[in-house]
Amino acid sequence: MLGTALGGRYRLDEEIGRGGMSTVYRAFDMVLERQVAIKLMHREIASDSDQLERFRREARAVAQLSHPHIVTVIDAGEEMDGDPVDGDSTHPATPYIVLEYVNGETLKQVIRHRDPLEITEAIAYTIEIARALGAAHEHQIVHRDVKPQNVLLTEEGTAKITDFGIARSLTEEGLTLDGRVLGTTDYVSPEQALGHKVTGQSDIYSLGVVLYELLTGEIPFTGPTPVAVAMRHVREEIPDVQRRRPEVSAATAAVLERATAKDLARRYPDIPSLLADLEEVLAIEAARAGQTTGEVTSVLRTLPAPARARLPWRMRHPARWLATLVLFGGSLALVLVLVANHTHSGVPPDVDGKQGLQPVTLQQTSAHDYNPYGNEPEHETQVANVVDGDPSTVWSTEHYREDSFADKPGTGVYLDAAPGLRARALEVQTPSPGFTAAVYGATRFSSKLPYEATQSLAARGWRELAPPRTIGAQTTIALDTHGARLRYYLLWITRLPPNSETAEIAELTLFK
Repeated sequence: MLGTALGGRYRLDEEIGRGGMSTVYRAFDMVLERQVAIKLMHREIASDSDQLERFRREARAVAQLSHPHIVTVIDAGEEMDGDPVDGDSTHPATPYIVLEYVNGETLKQVIRHRDPLEITEAIAYTIEIARALGAAHEHQIVHRDVKPQNVLLTEEGTAKITDFGIARSLTEEGLTLDGRVLGTTDYVSPEQALGHKVTGQSDIYSLGVVLYELLTGEIPFTGPTPVAVAMRHVREEIPDVQRRRPEVSAATAAVLERATAKDLARRYPDIPSLLADLEEVLAIEAARAGQTTGEVTSVLRTLPAPARARLPWRMRHPARWLATLVLFGGSLALVLVLVANHTHSGVPPDVDGKQGLQPVTLQQTSAHDYNPYGNEPEHETQVANVVDGDPSTVWSTEHYREDSFADKPGTGVYLDAAPGLRARALEVQTPSPGFTAAVYGATRFSSKLPYEATQSLAARGWRELAPPRTIGAQTTIALDTHGARLRYYLLWITRLPPNSETAEIAELTLFK
């Protein structure tokens, strides 16, 4: 067939896929001068009226759908195998569908060479597929064969679902016999495996299995035959994703469990309810990761406001965050040059403003309050604010009268920079300047020693990296780690601002 011009317009250039019903070609539209994909039905199958009608139905079904995550139908036609004889309307014809050409890998190919995907990336792709299925379901079309092989990734990384070859409109009579299973059994829903009524919830189950594979690099069930695999989907629960990948959050595991529930009453009833939870857990996983790239960043921009509110400020407003870094970059370098030339013992000998500094990205769970000389935590529910990238959110000490704090060696916040680094500077942003603080570091420290005012920080495992100094609205403190890689960095507050009962910290940023 290569070189053939279907309809006198579409030249077949290369075979790029083959299935039981059709072959897919990369083709060239000689009228509009662009590449397209042609799905050409096998001639021997075209003589089966049911199969022919199913193929035509796919063209009609997908032609109704216009969505950025669905491969677009451009045209359809039938190529006659010679000239009709004596008006014979049954003369063989080969039907074809013209689709947009997506020059990229399938999601299955990506899984094979990137086993497994990043957690945020897996969820982002699942969201894009879910949005596509939601658009199809709104048109009463169920895909019925959701699998990574049917998801194409564009050169930009966007997911597009294709192959509605066994899709079925809920408003049409079906062509399959009762009890006949259509779909790939690795991802088949229990009701579809049993030949029962198939609805949008079946697509949700299959998408849940896809998410499991994206997170673990493995399909949940294997067996000697496709029927054996299908029966495992009917009888067995999907394996616990956290056992195979412990870093997956409980929230993500709960969404996966509900999407793949055998009981339809427990499974998500529709795509919007699934999407709402997927968007929430993407924000949760992105906040835990601390940074995102590629398609994850694109999907994060599209999250609704409630989900985006879970993200750190720097991820909600990346352009403003970068502008802030650029704005303060020059002044930071100047400050460090001046500090490096200072002679006090807190200045490391290797700080050189000309070399530049790199901010260290920390997870939102890396900040902890530290009150070893008191019986209660210091606003531990606020402490994540010091690393959320949002200067408008703060952590503060408890309220102290000046005389009561004078009897206290200090209190503070420490950052867990696991597994450790040689930090060269710590930047402090505060809306309450004027307090006094020093910086300490440790590879390990004791947080369980009993309250004892005479017990020094050194005895608890901390070493001084910078002596006490007055903290301004934005202060960069050079650190002397003596060449050691330290995991913990403590801002130790020893005096409150004048005439104030609290000290507040908006942001703490480590630089290396």
